[in-house]
Amino acid sequence: MILTRLLSIESWKRWLWTIVRLTLIAGLAFVILYPILQKISTAVKHQTDLYSPIVVWIPETLTLENFRNAIEIMDYWETLFNTFALSATTTILTAISCALAGYGFARLKFKGSNLLFAGVILTILVPPTTILIPIYLNLKDFTLMGIIPLLTGKPVNLLNSYWPFILTSLTANSLKAGLYIFIFRQFFRGIPKEVEEAAYIDGAGVSATFTRIMLPNAIPAIITTTLFSFVWQWNDSFFTTTYLTSSKVMSTQLSSLPYNLAIELSGGDASKADPFYLSMVQDTGILLAILPLIIIYLFVQRYFVESIERTGIVG
Repeated sequence: MILTRLLSIESWKRWLWTIVRLTLIAGLAFVILYPILQKISTAVKHQTDLYSPIVVWIPETLTLENFRNAIEIMDYWETLFNTFALSATTTILTAISCALAGYGFARLKFKGSNLLFAGVILTILVPPTTILIPIYLNLKDFTLMGIIPLLTGKPVNLLNSYWPFILTSLTANSLKAGLYIFIFRQFFRGIPKEVEEAAYIDGAGVSATFTRIMLPNAIPAIITTTLFSFVWQWNDSFFTTTYLTSSKVMSTQLSSLPYNLAIELSGGDASKADPFYLSMVQDTGILLAILPLIIIYLFVQRYFVESIERTGIVG
């Protein structure tokens, strides 16, 4: 009798946990999918459906006019290429520099390494807005420690170019670079030291051990950091709109989409344009901006989940 009751209690606990888990998953799925479904519904609506009281999700008149306007105003295909090139370049450079930094913190012990790593953790905690003005002024009058004015007579303005992103990526100081260094450090610390010692016995140096032994074993960490870096750079609007105000990338084009569309529709007077329709087209532009990321995720989701399980993010 007691055994039967215990089994019954355990069964009820399993059922209760199953219900709680399904509820949490459904809630998270709703939070994630609801904005996307709403933007899809808005993108295929006609302008007249905005003022119809019976239209909520399913439009009365299906149209692709919003997509045509968004693609034309954003110069979508050129913008897509520029954004992909910028994100891919910064991702590759960030992965290389952060892997080197993470390996150094994990395996190469030197004086002040703990203090430097504390600084890396601090870059994760400190909001980027606190250092925006010094970085902006440094890039506006870039001197490379006084070398450039010594050779040319004046500093170089790196704003409205890709150089701010390239330089920060090369020096492991790009967007979220502190997190990537932490991921690589945790992963390299999990690799047995005997692997390195065997390479040293065979005559390999530090660089050869890193490139031939450690880096091939760090594929999960590389996949994780490259995916994070690519997505965050693609979606970044803070640094991109600050450094690339006149370049055709997704962030700048999305921010100026309503105004540019209003100018075109109203013949030069933006105040005459319908603000609700401008919002509809902007939602369409956002959908076009995230569509490449969704397509990429569909192809790499299995590798991403496996890499997350094998890196130091969890556990």
